[in-house]
Amino acid sequence: MRVLTVVLAVIFVLKEAEAWGYKNGILHNSIWLEQAAGVYHRESRKGRYQLTYREAKAVCKFEGGTLATYDQLEAARQIGFHVCAAGWFDKGCVGYPIVKAGANCGFGKVGIIDYGYRLNKSEKWDVYCYNPGAKECGGVHTDQEKVFVSPGYPEDYQDEQICYWHIRVRYGQRIRLHFLDFDIEEDTACLSDYLEIYDSYDDVSGFVGRYCGDELPEDFISTGNVMTLKFLSDSSVTGGGFQLQYIAVNSSQLFDNHTDALS
Repeated sequence: MRVLTVVLAVIFVLKEAEAWGYKNGILHNSIWLEQAAGVYHRESRKGRYQLTYREAKAVCKFEGGTLATYDQLEAARQIGFHVCAAGWFDKGCVGYPIVKAGANCGFGKVGIIDYGYRLNKSEKWDVYCYNPGAKECGGVHTDQEKVFVSPGYPEDYQDEQICYWHIRVRYGQRIRLHFLDFDIEEDTACLSDYLEIYDSYDDVSGFVGRYCGDELPEDFISTGNVMTLKFLSDSSVTGGGFQLQYIAVNSSQLFDNHTDALS
């Protein structure tokens, strides 16, 4: 009986590793890729699920792309593109790509979660665009240590930007975030321009905080090996932007430092 339990446990781990992917010492959840067959996800600058079909097409066209087709979305999913947000795609359809099944996303299924053709084109969703030549701000970072900056830095960032940075380090490590420079348009509750930090592989869960103004945010250490940053600017005033550094640290090292501080 004990042998059978061990065998089943090994099979489970192997299946999880296959679904998540292990490469270059990094356990990848495949949620975000810097390039996914030319397909990328966009939301309105007003927030999630704010685009009608007409507006969705306009967003893609403005960036030099088109609405992604079902086949393009599936091709992107096949190489790891996974977004837990329903969006318009070609021919008036709505859906989203799921690589790893989860209880809170995709109804426990894997594939294109297809809501089908929508008769009401005034429904509001996000959008999936296709433009293989697009150069987006943000990206996926798997280095042990890196400095990255807002678009255009050290010059002022531009209006109407939405950028995502996804940091993934080795399994068992954590991420220390340290700000070197920070200047984002300041307003009450940071509603115009802002940088958000998520202690998660996406911007659905693990919200840490929203930041604007010119005071350096405090250092932050993740609870796991993934972190997401989201930068958004509106259509008016801009600022100098930001420069930050992240460093991968071993969890054991953090524990040792904490023990030393207490002794």
